[in-house]
Amino acid sequence: MKPQTSVLHDDLYEPLTAVEEVDGTSEDDLWFLPGPIDDEPDDSPPGPRAEPREAAILDDWRKAEAAHAARLARVAGRLGALDDRLRRGPEGWRHRLALIEAADLSWFAGDRIGPDRLALWISMRLSGAQDDTAALARVGWAVRRLTGGPGPEIDLSAFLDRRDPENLDDEAEPFADRAGGWLDLMAQAPDLHPITRACMGFHLWSLAGLGQHGDRIEAAVTAARIAASEGKGAVFAPLAMGGGVGLRAGGPPADRLARWLDGMASTCLTAMRHLDDIEAWSARAEAEMTSLSGKTPRALRVTLTEWPLVSAPMAEALTGTSRAAVQRNFAWMEARGLVREMTGQGRYRMWRVAN
Repeated sequence: MKPQTSVLHDDLYEPLTAVEEVDGTSEDDLWFLPGPIDDEPDDSPPGPRAEPREAAILDDWRKAEAAHAARLARVAGRLGALDDRLRRGPEGWRHRLALIEAADLSWFAGDRIGPDRLALWISMRLSGAQDDTAALARVGWAVRRLTGGPGPEIDLSAFLDRRDPENLDDEAEPFADRAGGWLDLMAQAPDLHPITRACMGFHLWSLAGLGQHGDRIEAAVTAARIAASEGKGAVFAPLAMGGGVGLRAGGPPADRLARWLDGMASTCLTAMRHLDDIEAWSARAEAEMTSLSGKTPRALRVTLTEWPLVSAPMAEALTGTSRAAVQRNFAWMEARGLVREMTGQGRYRMWRVAN
């Protein structure tokens, strides 16, 4: 992979410099240089090989992983516990965590989409006059990729929903080539743990020419899927939930991996605590609502489990019940401390579970 220096925004590696020609020097004077490549036997095995600069990059990350082996094992254990919890839990838990992670990623990327705006956009494609629809679309893409579908290492172009325009400039490198270069580099490190490979891929994103649009959400979502690629319950590894410390750039690979592992340890713990809270709320709500008849109470409990914030129109659309039944049950649940109204206004009200 030959990175384009015009899109090199990472301070981890310096771009390669061209070798200047030396005029007036005969080949006999260059006795210290090795002979032509053709004169030497080619004993290397067949298949793609990393270029010298790429090999150095991969070696840096292998050394970083070895230096943080104990810490990596602890983080992998936490991610494994989260994976097992989600595998045994209801499907709505994955959706809920994906919404929270996508909203936090939007703040990390500068879009700053709140959970209420994201919930309305995902559920009903509703946006306000002040909303940035392009930002909502980016975060909506993140929710879709964090809830399922083929991973990025199968087809990165399809995963990112990015294709080259028909009128591509002749001097521009096609996106497929840039994506292929990044994938080739990732494929050359199968010995790295998925968590380490995810960290490496995130920090080499712009080096491969994939970050020219300034969309940091793409890199983070791709890394989140790679980190959890061996799981059975968790579709992604939380990276931004509760802070996103591990997503900060700067320093050599060892420092970046250390921050990544510290950040993942915190985000996995945040996700587990969130699941503890929602599981306890579900049990309490079910016990207190046994006296209510009809399908609306149970449908609302499921909806509140899957969505961090729910409005009456959302609940009506998601449950298939009437607006009057939804509002009546919300009032009943609010009176008994099961839900809390978050907007404090008469219109466009939204509720969340009251832990």
